[in-house]
Amino acid sequence: MSRSTTPITWFEIGTDRPEDAERFYGELFGWTFEEQGSTNGGSYRVTGAGGDTGIGGAIRATDGTSPNYAVFYAEVADVAETCRRAEAAGGRVLVPARTAPSGLRLAHLLDPAGNHLGVFTPPPR
Repeated sequence: MSRSTTPITWFEIGTDRPEDAERFYGELFGWTFEEQGSTNGGSYRVTGAGGDTGIGGAIRATDGTSPNYAVFYAEVADVAETCRRAEAAGGRVLVPARTAPSGLRLAHLLDPAGNHLGVFTPPPR
């Protein structure tokens, strides 16, 4: 089996009940969360759940008008190019590439079976 150069390095759980999600994952896995805020004024609670061997992630509060979700993020070198390649492979760009205030670049995709995934490039150092 060959090794990939595109690691899964983040996850996000979107929910209209962030307190319940935080309690559930805290009780189930011992994860702790720290409130980081959000660009849209909602809660964004970050966890280093993966420790040294796994991945970190967050719980994002939603307003209840969209479905709850869980999505994994793959770290890529070029978000726009990854979006083009995803479409060429039969996927669809769900949320076009954008840059967060931190400089992080991200997009959301759907695979051909309709599964949601995210791709991102970290902010410049």
